[in-house]
This record gives sequence, structure tokens and C-alpha cells, in this order.
Amino acid sequence: MRIITGTYKGRRFEVPRTFKARPTTDFAKENIFNVMNGYIDFDGATALDLFSGTGSISLELVSRGCKQVISVEADRDHHAFIKQCVAKLGIDNCVTIRGDVFRFIKGCKQQFDFIFADPPYALPELNKIPELVFKANMLSEDGIFVFEHGKKNDFSNDPHFVEHREYGSVNFTIFSNKGKDNDQ
Repeated sequence: MRIITGTYKGRRFEVPRTFKARPTTDFAKENIFNVMNGYIDFDGATALDLFSGTGSISLELVSRGCKQVISVEADRDHHAFIKQCVAKLGIDNCVTIRGDVFRFIKGCKQQFDFIFADPPYALPELNKIPELVFKANMLSEDGIFVFEHGKKNDFSNDPHFVEHREYGSVNFTIFSNKGKDNDQ
């Protein structure tokens, strides 16, 4: 796993082979972040990484200048790995939370400029996640929510839908409070 750009560009972290997480590929990560540069300035932004897995997205967000990143991961080993990576970088603006994403969403009172979620593709509640994020009012007025999912999921009829991107087998749906009709 490597950080693509920013302050920590090129830094690599060896993900243990025993991990169940499916990290976002470098190709897909680089492409979706290139798209995001047209939507958001990460410098000084607040960000939330749900289902953090290996922490690849969280570390990328820190490297790109986010002032605060909250990383939520339920798996004990994955959470420990993310904490270890944060410690190796010597940063204090990435808060790692070991916990259930659905409980976190339910109790969250903070708004974020950028939210990224990469749940397990087979998660039964996967289709409900965008609705839960918007019901909890977690996205700032001009914020962007990127949702990684399998090819079988279609969110194009969601009122917050902005666009869909596909990179190989990786699919991203981009949402905002304004939706496609009021897109930038």
C-alpha cells in the first residue's frame, strides 16, 4: 500500500497477508482522487473514512492536507495496523476509532467536508449506507461523499447522486447535498 501524492507521497506500508480487507487499488485510488480534485480542496478539509480497512484512504487524505481525518474500522487487527501507520508518520490529525460504522453514524454529531466509505461488497446493509449518512446530516453543505461498491449496486436514482465512476472492478458513486441537478 502506498501514498500517491502530497506530503507523504511514495511512503509504503506492508499490509499483512492475513488481512481480510480488500484495499482500494492504487489505480482506482489515484483516479478517484483525480476526479475529487475537481470537487473539493482537501487542504484544510475535515474527512471521514468509514470501513477504513487498511487505512489507505485515511493516510492519503492526511497526505493531501486534510486538517482532520477520522478513520472508523471495526476489525481489531486492521484498526491496530492503521494506528501503527499513523504512528510511523508521526501525525496527530488522524483519529482512529475501533468501532461499528453504523453505531458511529447513529451517534455522530460532526459534519465533514469529505466522506469516503468502502464497506465489504457483500454487506447486507450496503445499499442503506448513503441514506444513513444523509439522514445523520454528516456532510457539510458543500461536502462530497464517495461510496465504493460492487458493480451490482446502482445509486443513480438517489436524490444526492452526482456521478458514477468505474475503474476495473472498482465502482465509486459520488454524492453531495445538492445532487446532480445542482452540481458545480
